[in-house]
Amino acid sequence: MCRQVPAAAEELPGPAEPICLPVPWRKPTMSKDEGAKKPAEEAAPEQRWKLQVFYLCFYGFMTQIRPGESFITPYLLGPDKNFTEVEVTNVITPVLTYSYTAVLVPIFLLTDYLRYKPVLLLQSLSHISIWLLLILGVSVLAMQFMEFFYGVTMAARIAYSSYIFSLVTPARYQRMASYSRSSVLMGVFTSSVLGQLCVTLGDVSFLTLNYISLGFMSFGLILTLFLERPKRSLFFNRADAACNGAAPTELDKMAQESGEGRWRWHDVLLCRMLREVGLVAKQPQLRLWSLWWIFNSAGYYLILYYVQILWNEIYPARDNRRVYNGGVDAASTLLGAIASFAAGYLKIRWTLWSELVIGAVTAFQAGLLLLMNTTSTIWLCYAAYVFFRGSYQFLVPIAIFRIATSLSKELCALVFGVNTFFATILKTIITIIVADKRGLGLSVHPQFYVYFGYFALLAVAYLLGAISTGIQHRRQKQPAELAFTKELPQPPADGPEKERSSEAGTVQG
Repeated sequence: MCRQVPAAAEELPGPAEPICLPVPWRKPTMSKDEGAKKPAEEAAPEQRWKLQVFYLCFYGFMTQIRPGESFITPYLLGPDKNFTEVEVTNVITPVLTYSYTAVLVPIFLLTDYLRYKPVLLLQSLSHISIWLLLILGVSVLAMQFMEFFYGVTMAARIAYSSYIFSLVTPARYQRMASYSRSSVLMGVFTSSVLGQLCVTLGDVSFLTLNYISLGFMSFGLILTLFLERPKRSLFFNRADAACNGAAPTELDKMAQESGEGRWRWHDVLLCRMLREVGLVAKQPQLRLWSLWWIFNSAGYYLILYYVQILWNEIYPARDNRRVYNGGVDAASTLLGAIASFAAGYLKIRWTLWSELVIGAVTAFQAGLLLLMNTTSTIWLCYAAYVFFRGSYQFLVPIAIFRIATSLSKELCALVFGVNTFFATILKTIITIIVADKRGLGLSVHPQFYVYFGYFALLAVAYLLGAISTGIQHRRQKQPAELAFTKELPQPPADGPEKERSSEAGTVQG
């Protein structure tokens, strides 16, 4: 896929490893005053950088330790809260989707404008609110507020994932992103294992698990207070590239081309970038993987929201020690990490095989959903869910790579933001129609039949696209082969005749 760059501009680095270089062939000179204005992270010693890496990874690990999270649904349906399945399925859970949709765009903008740390504080306070409401709340309204704060924490995840890009130098972006991602996955895995061990071996009640989770979230709030607040961000708080002797980025070029003041071009910047996104969306591969991100992630998260209710329907365990939700979450997280790692080593011609790979994986997920919904064996349902999550996580890094290869860092962030927004809108529409009591208000088994049909329809569409791509490739290949054959050098006209006469003379002799 070709990289889209402005006219007469050098090739911009991708989002995984953005590079800010000095002006070519000239070493930038600056006075002591200019040198003092350089960002602190560029002059930070190696020891300080290592400390930042360790603290941010430790923060990401600790904020994922919520051992009660895997058992929220059996806690709500059990004797502690005693809500009905209809209330949990059709009244409480849909609020999570609605709140996430409502706060996604404001938090996306506030994260950059407020420079990350205030949004991370908001996320920590929302986590504390969740567990306080789970412990103290007794009404459906209290649980709806709990789901609202859950949506806030999900939308605020972007603050942590983008925080690293403003703390370290561009040369360290890739390693820092790898470390932070690994710490989060390790935290989720540890949390799930800890919760399962407490329930199965320690006979700890779900209420006690919620108190433990509240303690970890309170500790996470304390860690948030000691995070360093960056002096710049990706969109609204940008350092002057010219002062640092660095090559201007996509946003700097837009600001210079507009000829407007600093405070005015901020107002129109996102509109201009959205127009840029519309132009690059014409690329077939970027459009394909963006559509996969929108449609498949919407279905994926709906499964995650309602699968615990399905498990409780298949196996309504009366003994907490026989509820293995934590172990299943740990296994699915581990398989997802392995699948994501393996996807990085898959080398195929993606322009030709993308639709087929997506279609095969989506068809596999549709089969797993049908198995989950029709089996009466809880362990088979657990296994199908583990493979469902693993197959989705297998395609995520491929989608990120295929989308990011042709975009600058700023446009890449905006494209993923737009894709996530449309996926959230689609998820909200499906929730209103299928799950909400004001819509069809389906119970969990009919819902999963709807999700099976949704993934099966997507698989058919992807496979038809793969067939169309294969036919077009074959049609384009045949004229090229004919043209290549015509261009081959022909042997001299008298060559074969001379050979024949020579052979005839030999025979006669």
